[in-house]
Amino acid sequence: MLARRFVPICLSLLAISCDSGSSSKGLMPPRDATPARAPDLFRVTFETSRGPFVVEARRSWSPKGVDRFYQLVKNGYYDGNRFFRVVPGFVVQWGAHGDPAVNAAWDKLYIADDSVAHSNARGTVVFATMGPNTRAAQLFVNLVNNSQLDGMGFSPFGEVVDGMAVVDSLYSGYGEGPPAGFGPDQREIMQRGNTYLERNFPDLDFIRSARVLESIVPPGMVTPPARVDTTRK
Repeated sequence: MLARRFVPICLSLLAISCDSGSSSKGLMPPRDATPARAPDLFRVTFETSRGPFVVEARRSWSPKGVDRFYQLVKNGYYDGNRFFRVVPGFVVQWGAHGDPAVNAAWDKLYIADDSVAHSNARGTVVFATMGPNTRAAQLFVNLVNNSQLDGMGFSPFGEVVDGMAVVDSLYSGYGEGPPAGFGPDQREIMQRGNTYLERNFPDLDFIRSARVLESIVPPGMVTPPARVDTTRK
């Protein structure tokens, strides 16, 4: 399965300030971690080390997934995350936080599954899981049409509407993680965070910030493509 620990089908930080010792208090989940209802339609801009891409989230596709995604973005959870699993012809995965304490706080805050209302087409964004009803914080973008995941319960909640070329260009040189390859080990990321990734996988691309756009173009209206900057920072 596309698991948070490993996705083969198993979805098997550089912090913005580059300060791994900064406080994580603001990133911890609220006392009541049940997500509030998100807007029915909204967009999030991910500013990355490769340039920006934009995700449009649709609550009609996966309501529980969209509510959690909105909660995490508004909480600043994805800022500084590394794209730790980039498998050409399959997926790009992120969502393991650079601070082990933050990982531990969110890791078991599962949300229930949604039915699969939209296929895992190229560019769709989906929560990684470890089995039924284990969605928490990790996400992946389908780099190709992965419709074989539909029957496994992977429910897309949105899609990349601008900047897919940026997603395609994310560093993939480390390959798949254990046990299928020698890339980043998700167990180590959860326990050691960015200290582990920066030391052993320094070329991974990362998210500078993820922010909900204050306004979006209505569905069906053509939007200009996001500026694509392929310069490594």
